[in-house]
Amino acid sequence: MPLNSPMDNNLTPNKGTLYVVATPIGNMDDITLRALTILGQVDLIAAEDTRHTGKLMKYHNIKSRLISYHEHNEKERTPLLIERIESGSSIALVSNAGTPTVSDPGYMLLQSAVEKGIRVIPIPGVSAGITALSISGLPTDSFIFIGFPAKKKAKRLKQLREFADEKRTLIFYVSPGRILAFMEELADAMGDRYGVLCREMTKLHEEFLRGHLSELIESLSHRPTIKGECTLLVKGCEENVIVSKDVIRAELIEALGKKGSRISEVSKVIAKKYGLSKNEIYENALKLKAEKAKD
Repeated sequence: MPLNSPMDNNLTPNKGTLYVVATPIGNMDDITLRALTILGQVDLIAAEDTRHTGKLMKYHNIKSRLISYHEHNEKERTPLLIERIESGSSIALVSNAGTPTVSDPGYMLLQSAVEKGIRVIPIPGVSAGITALSISGLPTDSFIFIGFPAKKKAKRLKQLREFADEKRTLIFYVSPGRILAFMEELADAMGDRYGVLCREMTKLHEEFLRGHLSELIESLSHRPTIKGECTLLVKGCEENVIVSKDVIRAELIEALGKKGSRISEVSKVIAKKYGLSKNEIYENALKLKAEKAKD
């Protein structure tokens, strides 16, 4: 019989089992009855932050034991947890919000459990990416989840350029302190795409902003601070009518020929018009300017 047979899906936790349990991304009532049962009956809950999960447990009157399991201790904790499971314990893996291992800690433990032949059972629930996608109004039949972009700028920009021609809806997780700069990088790499910014989902100050990246940037730039984790969805590359280089060149020549025109502003306008990269248009404008200087 396969390790994950339908018989394993009852409500009573099995010994020697790892449960991957989805928890709320904000509203504490956004959790399934099955998840509450499992969390209340397992031998141990491996939590990204025991204080954070402790609040959820107190709210739902769950008494199970907690142990911390996060990116800074997963190397030392994984063998210990695997040993516990192999000795017959049932363990629930949870992150601070949403589904564990999806841009959250837990992959190392899950991978090790699979390699050891341990029974792994998902307890599904909330995921910020899917929650945002469901109300975005963007195509949902095909999408690509990117999660948190690379931290180093050079690697991040390379990543964005690689996704520039992607036709599927793009889903990013971005911290509030980086969201403005990241959207500017997106616009430069992919053009002024339509996007949906979801902030503080399911919480008191839940907010959804829709519009082109330039409009989202303009809206947020006037705020003194931006709070709450952000999920950003961006429309995929569309099959637009191919714009020839001659058309772009002609428009640049005309625009730059006007008195007081600035290369940065001209590049921004043309990039938005054709859904092209601002950096690409800017580089072409600089070449034109250099050619004109030689004449």
